[in-house]
Amino acid sequence: MCSPDVGRSLREPVTQELNISIIEFIYRGAVPEQHEEPEDPWKGDGGPAPDLQTYAVLLRRMNAEFNRLAQHFAHEHGLHLTDVQALIEILDADPGTAVTPGRLRERLQLTSGAVTACLDRLEKAGHVQRVRDARDRRVVHIHYAGRGRELARSSFRPLARSTEAAMRRLSDDELRTVARFLTLMGDELDAQSR
Repeated sequence: MCSPDVGRSLREPVTQELNISIIEFIYRGAVPEQHEEPEDPWKGDGGPAPDLQTYAVLLRRMNAEFNRLAQHFAHEHGLHLTDVQALIEILDADPGTAVTPGRLRERLQLTSGAVTACLDRLEKAGHVQRVRDARDRRVVHIHYAGRGRELARSSFRPLARSTEAAMRRLSDDELRTVARFLTLMGDELDAQSR
């Protein structure tokens, strides 16, 4: 859940794509927090599997919580939600794959001018660095800055703790199933957007 000090305007639901990558990013620097575990309605082998409606409700609920946290982070650091999406794209890039303004434009479906404005804000706030390619000075690569990484970890630490707590309640087999479902879901959504 979002912390109670988040302003009322930040509690309004927004429609953004489900973004699990933030969890992976912040999980690396998190310290687990102990708390009482809520009842788990899906624990056990009995009963029918959740239906499509149940999955839709659960995914929307989780997405709303992610969006609240992203809005709070954006507001706290003077950024736009698009800036947070750009940070996630930079973070999630495959190792060895350069993130360029063109790639951000394509992935976020923005104009060149909007990408430039976004990168200007992110660079000014210390979240990213733009570096010219050594072989072709016309090409600009975008890298996550160390200061920005620490700001994000600090802001999203409660989400990391919640993720860690939920993961501790599942077996390795269950975690593999969850990871498989989220991977397949992401692949399906990605295919739909093309």
